[in-house]
Amino acid sequence: MATRIREKTAARKASADKRAKAVAKYVRISPSKVRIVLNIIRGKKYEDAVAILKNMPNSGAEYVVKVLESAGANAENNLGLNKADLVVSETYVDGGPTLKRFQPVSKGRAHSIKKRTSHITVILDEAKA
Repeated sequence: MATRIREKTAARKASADKRAKAVAKYVRISPSKVRIVLNIIRGKKYEDAVAILKNMPNSGAEYVVKVLESAGANAENNLGLNKADLVVSETYVDGGPTLKRFQPVSKGRAHSIKKRTSHITVILDEAKA
């Protein structure tokens, strides 16, 4: 039985994704705001994407640049890749848990406020020559 478990573990490691990746979870910004920023940098070179994000006025850019730089550091330190050769291959944002708050209004009523959170994922890959 233990032999089969070792085989499965070896197969899982062999088929694992070898690309550099970084994830930021529970970021307090709406996924729709982050999605606008991610669509701009998808497919760009790593250094170009960082330059674009640092000069972008959007509120989601500051969170995405942190995740992008983290993915670049992961590629450099864990996988031994050069940052100049990296390309932003995949970027996506998923909605996290929504914080539900209430705003008091007239006649003793309350309006609900949904404070959304995001899970931001950036995957870097080596540029094809």
